[in-house]
Amino acid sequence: MPTITSALADVTASDSALRRFLHGLPGVDAVGLEARAASLGTRSIKTTAKAYAIDLAISMIDLTTLEGADTPGKVRALAAKALRPDPTDRTAPATAAVCVYPDMVETAAAALAGSGVKVASVATAFPAGRAALGVKLADTRDAVAAGADEIDMVIDRGAFLSGRYLKVYEEIRAVKEAAGAARLKVIFETGELSTYDNIRRASWLGMLAGADFIKTSTGKVGVNATPANTLLMLQAVRDFRERTGVQVGVKPAGGIRSSKDAVKFLVLVNETVGADWLDNHWFRFGASSLLNDLLMQRQKLSTGRYSGPDYVTVD
Repeated sequence: MPTITSALADVTASDSALRRFLHGLPGVDAVGLEARAASLGTRSIKTTAKAYAIDLAISMIDLTTLEGADTPGKVRALAAKALRPDPTDRTAPATAAVCVYPDMVETAAAALAGSGVKVASVATAFPAGRAALGVKLADTRDAVAAGADEIDMVIDRGAFLSGRYLKVYEEIRAVKEAAGAARLKVIFETGELSTYDNIRRASWLGMLAGADFIKTSTGKVGVNATPANTLLMLQAVRDFRERTGVQVGVKPAGGIRSSKDAVKFLVLVNETVGADWLDNHWFRFGASSLLNDLLMQRQKLSTGRYSGPDYVTVD
């Protein structure tokens, strides 16, 4: 589990100490943050750089199905797509992971065995997180026992928004322990946190508790990943590493559908935290529909023709 330096070791000693630390973080200049995100979004990426960015984005996708109607057949089909996104072109990279509910982990793990594509599982009563801690820990342990390499947990937004930061911290720590060797992504549901200051506080809280990734959203609410909230979280992981030496990944999820959007997010990464995060070990997209547009853009770059949606599989 990541450890924090002595400079931060005492901030989680009590609820009051944690509150003082989180509320002592610099306030977010909302206008400046949004202006910076918009400015970086105007950068133009062409030719070979664009081709590189498209392949990098494909390799960073957590290909996801989180529906009540999920079946083993659907999960196996999604795993096949993750392994070979474009069946007509073996040079297309595989995606980073397949993300499913815990009861589908065993199916995904069997389909992906030995491939290097990770199996991610949502857990902790996703997406609402409204369950007792024992239920959340059992959810996590079941997913890991079935073969999950990564756990995507949701924080208790009610506890966070009512200022019970130590409760949220201790819950993340407990889930991290239950996850064992699996990497832990901590989902904040930024659309429900209301303010940028809260997103900054949640980012630091998650990292202090041992998150391997901090993640914007479940994809199940109206407001999900945006350039501004992702930029803020990138700034947080940059500052956290400068202070502790511990590197934490970032995963924007929900609402990222086009190649143009994906490239904008990669520019945010490059300009904010640099090349150390331009790798799927440290940056992911939670966006299944994005993959098809990336594949169509990739085909256009290689053939000069835009093939259209009929030439890619429907998830």
